[in-house]
Formats: sequence, structure tokens, C-alpha cells
Amino acid sequence: MRRKYNPYALPPWLRKSRDVLHQFAIPFCIFQGIRTILFPTAFDVLFLIALVLMTVALKIELL
Repeated sequence: MRRKYNPYALPPWLRKSRDVLHQFAIPFCIFQGIRTILFPTAFDVLFLIALVLMTVALKIELL
């Protein structure tokens, strides 16, 4: 059985850093997407996939 996620149970510094990461996730994804289109390398593609997955996890509150 999975416990419910409660963001207020986290320490204050972790909540603050999560909020900051949440603010910058989409602009980083956009920048990395443009960079991947212009200069595609394997690292850029993998990094973009990781950023998109992290952004989705933040939006649906898995992280």
C-alpha cells in the first residue's frame, strides 16, 4: 500500500529547493530542446529526455 505524498512533511530547505526547481524546469527544457534541434548529440538528447521526465514528475508531484 502506498502512502500519500505530503509536501509539508519535507524539511523547509527541501521544499524551497523543490519550488525553485519547479520554476526553472520548463525554461531549461525549452532551452535544451532548441539546443538539441540545432546541435544534436547523444548527450543532448538523453539530457532533454531526463529534463522532460523530471518536469513531468514535478508537475504530477512524484518528486
